[in-house]
Amino acid sequence: MTTGYYIIIGLFMLISWFVGNQLQSKFKYYSKVHLANGMSGREIAERMLYDNGITDVKVISTPGQLTDHYNPENKTVNLSEVVYHERNAAAAAVAAHECGHAVQHAVGYNMLEFRSKMVPVVSFASRMNQWILMLGLIVMASSNNATLLWVGIILFALTTIFAFVTLPVEYDASNRALAWLKSRNILLPNEYEGAQDSLKWAARTYVVAAIGSLAQLLYFIMLAMGNRRSE
Repeated sequence: MTTGYYIIIGLFMLISWFVGNQLQSKFKYYSKVHLANGMSGREIAERMLYDNGITDVKVISTPGQLTDHYNPENKTVNLSEVVYHERNAAAAAVAAHECGHAVQHAVGYNMLEFRSKMVPVVSFASRMNQWILMLGLIVMASSNNATLLWVGIILFALTTIFAFVTLPVEYDASNRALAWLKSRNILLPNEYEGAQDSLKWAARTYVVAAIGSLAQLLYFIMLAMGNRRSE
């Protein structure tokens, strides 16, 4: 791959590192903001599910760090051990956010449903696109035939679309979480601000990933179109 590609990758790796570093710093800081109500991440998650009338979703602990997620297949809110047990603003933010996805599932939030339908196709595309793009560039360089490269571009486009579809899903889950935390007076003002700031930086990691994917996609499209003009 050419120098331009590595410049794009390097730039977004740097931005991603900065945002990720800020996210870890924020979570570390807000992990020291202990909740006055003494509720753990598990208790907050169970309370949010209950308040939203969701009785068929279980809150469970999962190993690792930042492994928190909602699984719509078995209807479980999976909280990392730290979030599950601890009683601070960061844990509250993550627990409520993952329950936000459970609420989306329960109410049939259209973007979540669309994203879920994309998963099998995107899973295949993400496994294949890098190899096909690489082979496509080699074939184009040797024979001026960009057909295989365009196949790789189509597969890469699917992963890019998926990244952008993920954005409203994540932002909506955070908005649902923050709205519930505020309306139920679960957190004190300073605790709420910590939860809000934590989720803001978490969302930015998805924004960076989506924009980085789009930049790479446009780069490959320009390469393929440039080959067409040179024919």
